[in-house]
Amino acid sequence: MSNLEKSLTIIELLAEKPGGLSVSTIAHQVNQPASGVHRTLNELIRLGYVRQVQDQGDYALTMKLAALGVGFLGRTGVGDVAQPILDRLAQKSEELVRLSVIDGEDLIWVAVAQGATGGLRYDPGQEQGVVVHLASSAGGQAWLASMSDEEALQRVSRQGLINPNRPPGPGAPRTMTELLQILAETRQRGFSVSSNSYTLGMTAMAMPVRSNGQVISCLSIAGPAVRMSEERMAQLAPHLASAAEEIGMAASGSRYFPGLHGKG
Repeated sequence: MSNLEKSLTIIELLAEKPGGLSVSTIAHQVNQPASGVHRTLNELIRLGYVRQVQDQGDYALTMKLAALGVGFLGRTGVGDVAQPILDRLAQKSEELVRLSVIDGEDLIWVAVAQGATGGLRYDPGQEQGVVVHLASSAGGQAWLASMSDEEALQRVSRQGLINPNRPPGPGAPRTMTELLQILAETRQRGFSVSSNSYTLGMTAMAMPVRSNGQVISCLSIAGPAVRMSEERMAQLAPHLASAAEEIGMAASGSRYFPGLHGKG
């Protein structure tokens, strides 16, 4: 493993633990010697990407990397294109709306709008920039359903059927056979449904966003399972489809939709 790979592995781990981790814990999690991890952390501190929480204490990311990511996303124009559409859909649905874009082999959450103003609501916090777990999330299942079964299984095999970063809920598929059944139902229904799968107690529905016939991103509506009944999702489906179509039509106005412009 190169020094760059070691550094990025540590950064990716710390991104999931904003409170910080000790050298020994980091070394165990990334399967690297503690002495090497310590040297890498010191170099990342010198470059401004990592800080020590206190003397002899845990190590945590600074805001530098997050600021770079937010600045980059802002300059791409994705938010300029999508945010007004997300805001309108959130207002109509009165639930959480999220947009994820295809970037190479990954689906990444990039924008959000909250439509729930009170009572129970799904508010996952800062997930912008997080790679979507395909098999257990509505957005991931919507993207997988747009492919052949063979391609979908290949992508899930690369990422993993079970999300390593959070325990799967009872609704998450446990076998590839279960996943293929979910994808078949998604194609027939016209949108994906993930209930008690990615997050316990929550249900989400999603559709792919297409531009010139090509899937470039996925759009989802998520809320507490007690509100997101089959009847309500059927009522929301036309609004979700309309917003997805609008984003797809407007995508050419953005300088950066990886799924649209990433191929030569």
